[in-house]
Amino acid sequence: MTNTSSKRIAHRGRIFPEYTIPPEELARRQAEREEFYRRCRIIFDRVCPDLIDKHYDWFIIIEPDSGDYFIDVSKEEANQKARHQHPDAWLGVFRINETGACGRI
Repeated sequence: MTNTSSKRIAHRGRIFPEYTIPPEELARRQAEREEFYRRCRIIFDRVCPDLIDKHYDWFIIIEPDSGDYFIDVSKEEANQKARHQHPDAWLGVFRINETGACGRI
């Protein structure tokens, strides 16, 4: 009786190498996201001081092209309001607090 090894050789690499995104495209997408965040942040910084006293820790969803913003206690409700006005737009989500951060670390 011969002992055979059933150890498989791991082939390293991408499963679908033809779907690799070029670094230039990744850099372009990152620049678009940063520009979008910058435009949303300008609106957030403008309206937050007026809203922070009455609506602390509420969600604010911003559509930067029109300057519209929607606030609600629940993120889902605010998103629903925003999607009703701007169904196909990119929307920025912030929390009405000192930093604008939505999550916890």
